[in-house]
Amino acid sequence: MSEPEELGQHLTTLEGWIRFVDRPPEAPPRISPEEYAALPAARRTTYDEERLDYHTRLLVVRTSTVQHTVATGRRLVLLNRHAISARRGLIVSGPAGTGKTIAITQLGLAHELLDRSRHPGDLGRIPVLYITVPPAATPRMIAAEFARFLGLPMTARFNITDIIEAVVGVCTDARTGLVLVDELHNISLTSRNGAEVADTLKYFSERIPATFVYAGINVDRLLAGVRGEQIAGRFTLIRTHPFPYGPEWKGLVRTLEGTLVLLKHKPFSLISLDRFLHERCGGMIGSLSHQIRGAAIDAILTGTEELTKYGLEDVPLDLAASLKSRKRTAR
Repeated sequence: MSEPEELGQHLTTLEGWIRFVDRPPEAPPRISPEEYAALPAARRTTYDEERLDYHTRLLVVRTSTVQHTVATGRRLVLLNRHAISARRGLIVSGPAGTGKTIAITQLGLAHELLDRSRHPGDLGRIPVLYITVPPAATPRMIAAEFARFLGLPMTARFNITDIIEAVVGVCTDARTGLVLVDELHNISLTSRNGAEVADTLKYFSERIPATFVYAGINVDRLLAGVRGEQIAGRFTLIRTHPFPYGPEWKGLVRTLEGTLVLLKHKPFSLISLDRFLHERCGGMIGSLSHQIRGAAIDAILTGTEELTKYGLEDVPLDLAASLKSRKRTAR
């Protein structure tokens, strides 16, 4: 894959974001083992590659967290429509693997599609801007992330004021209405750099007539001191969490099972493993998605073509889920 194509895969570029909006993952056709065996060898290889690529993509399930985030975000966008200053924002905060990025990107997707429907054919609009906060970020690095998304040229001669003015000008002209800032936990408000980054984000929010949405791991713990109080006073907080074992978790397993494209998988067989999956994944949607997609990839590569408990156990847990699993075993 060439460098421009690789950049197009990232949500932190305008090209990548547009691709995300325009090209949701489509499932390859489901065929029987007999139909698969009848395919020419080259076509079987292509079909397998299509299925592998499909299962590597993060398939979005509209959890209660996603629905709550989209509804709250849409309400804030409307409330901010005629605000001159002191626009309200949204913070999505919680442990790793609980669906924060999915929630805010689905809010961005909903906003972008609605904006397109209201302004058909207007290619000059950039309704959504999405960035992530780099580790050890400085104000200039944050400003550069905004510029990078928009594709603005930057040189070492540009100071932070030049970059901010360029970004604000483009966003204002392009009618940007939603700014998504992910990985906010990379900011430490107790450090000088972190405090200056927070001030830079605040300045952007005052200059760009848009609703700002922040997401990160346990961000609410960062909201201490004067700057933290300023943020908390203007932002609605949505906390994400692991799902308890219950109807919603069972529904998540059922929905993800319905996305599988495997030749021999027995329908609804994964539902009988929903408690096992909950104990294994600690109720975290990110871990559940990784387990099911990983096991599906293994099933295609090994030719078993179905998901079983043993196949799921062969997919290594992420560290967070592994630690939760060890704690439950030790009790």
